[in-house]
Parts: sequence; structure tokens; C-alpha cells
Amino acid sequence: MAHLRVLTTSDWPLWREVRLAALSEAPHAFKAGLSEWHDGGEERWRDRLALPAAYSIVALLDGRAVGMAAGLPGDGDVCELRSVWVSPRARGRGVGDQLTAAVEGWARQRGATTLKLAVLPGNEPAVALYRRNGFVDTGELGDLLSDGVTRERLMVKVLHREDGV
Repeated sequence: MAHLRVLTTSDWPLWREVRLAALSEAPHAFKAGLSEWHDGGEERWRDRLALPAAYSIVALLDGRAVGMAAGLPGDGDVCELRSVWVSPRARGRGVGDQLTAAVEGWARQRGATTLKLAVLPGNEPAVALYRRNGFVDTGELGDLLSDGVTRERLMVKVLHREDGV
């Protein structure tokens, strides 16, 4: 089982390491490209971790970063799951489930009733992860991608409170 570490602005070198690894290994899974982040200086990395009320985590196995995820507050009682990635060496070990569950827990603590995400078309391993964790397709169109034609696939999970409401 991986150890999850909640990041603060002082963890920007670790965030940079895992984010650049994700963008290098799985460029097909992210809207942002490696070239958009590769030249970012310390301030840019700190700023990303300093987003108000954001939740950024890294998964560590044997002391090495092998995954990441983020939670962002949305409108009203909606939060977003973003930037999920697991290193090939850690896939199949439940790390994606751990990261997803951690962001869901954060969203619940914030009082969210819905957790939403966008996944790029063709990223079926990610879709399988999200479905396994209770997300469903909304049928809505997401943001237009850089090709001017393709749109993100939107998925949501309704979060029930512990008291069943």
C-alpha cells in the first residue's frame, strides 16, 4: 500500500517531479502538455500548490513518488478530481484507488455532494478506475481540446453523507 502525502507550497519540488513524470509518461492523459510545464520556475509550482482550498497529494512507494491527484473546489457543493496519474511501476497495486478515495474524503469533509472529473477520450484505463470508484458518465460534453473537435468526457459521483442523506 502506498503512503499518501498531502502537499504544501514547500513541497513544490516533489510536485514538480511527479507532475513532469506524469506529463512525460502519459501525455495522452492530460490537456496540458509537458512543454507547458517543463520551463515553469519555482513560483509557478508554488502557485499551483497555493490555490485556495485545493488539495494536492502524492503517493509514495518505498520513498519514491509513484502517483498524484488533486481536488479543487467547484461551484456550490461540487468538487473536482483532477490530475490523477499512477506510475507504470505502481499500476495494479491499488494506488489509483487510494488517490481517488483520498480526494473523495477531502470533498466529503468540505461538504460536497458531488465529485466531478473530466477524462480525455480514449483513456479507458482511467475510465475503468473511475467507474470502479463509483463515477458515472454524465452524457454532457466537456471542454473542447486543442484539436478543435474532440471534447472531454465528463463523469460524476454523487456523495452521500454518513447519515445516509
